[in-house]
Amino acid sequence: MSRPIALSCGEPAGIGPEIAARAWDALRADCPFVWIGDPRHLPDGIPVAELDDPAQAIAACATALPVLPHPFAAPNTPGQPDPANARGVITAIERAVALAQTGQASAVCTAPIHKKALIDGANFAYPGHTEFLAALGGVERVVMMLASENLRVVPTTIHIALSEVPHRLTPDLLRETIEITVQGLRDRFGIARPRLAVAGLNPHAGEGGAMGREEIDWIAPLLGQIPQEGFTLTGPHPADTLFHAAARTRYDAAICMYHDQALIPIKTLDFDRGVNVTLGLPFIRTSPDHGTAFDIAGQGIANPTSLIEALKLAQTMAAAP
Repeated sequence: MSRPIALSCGEPAGIGPEIAARAWDALRADCPFVWIGDPRHLPDGIPVAELDDPAQAIAACATALPVLPHPFAAPNTPGQPDPANARGVITAIERAVALAQTGQASAVCTAPIHKKALIDGANFAYPGHTEFLAALGGVERVVMMLASENLRVVPTTIHIALSEVPHRLTPDLLRETIEITVQGLRDRFGIARPRLAVAGLNPHAGEGGAMGREEIDWIAPLLGQIPQEGFTLTGPHPADTLFHAAARTRYDAAICMYHDQALIPIKTLDFDRGVNVTLGLPFIRTSPDHGTAFDIAGQGIANPTSLIEALKLAQTMAAAP
């Protein structure tokens, strides 16, 4: 790899700095990345190479954590987010995206942010990371995928109340989710003929209308209308039989109807190694599948596995044909 992954620092009062340091120690030159943040926020004792150019990370990573210094307004106190640092968090993300857009980085990996601190300190106008990245990438619609070696899942609706799902789940939304997922599996994962399995909304996929009619009224008809050109699409399947070992061999990604339908199986199968991938962006973006963990920040006990897997997946995706 001739270009490093750009890792934005995320919320400095969370576990981001310490898991970045541990990820570097685990990966070193096997997966070169450059951390964008304030070196003051990193754990004591970690060897740091402050760089002027991200290309220098390739040579530096064997012996030190490559850092593009990004000064923040305040030091970090573990577990206590400071709104004064909100602008630094935002501009670190912008800098990582700019490096990917200009070809200086192979991908973007983002450490967790804390939305309240960003709102309090910088009037952050986006619901979360994903929407901000979509705006930076100039796209209106992106898809969240959770991926591990055992399973890839895509929730069609995400952070909304369960009572809102039947109203927000529309034919257009489901169609767009399927189309973006197919293209993402081709472009980012190198799967020439993706296989998608679509879960039903209701128990037993409605059981012929006895437990809900969405599958009969519009989900199954929609799936029948989508031209399967270079991919296969099956469903709607009962969600309770979609994630066992034999079923998972029959698809490359499962399209789910709501948040927990997607996230419960992947977190049950591979809690520490799940990676958040944003499909539909003009650059590669991965992230660990966890939050800032203020309750354990600074204690040296945070598990870096999800970040390590996010960096490794970004590297694999960047190398996809």
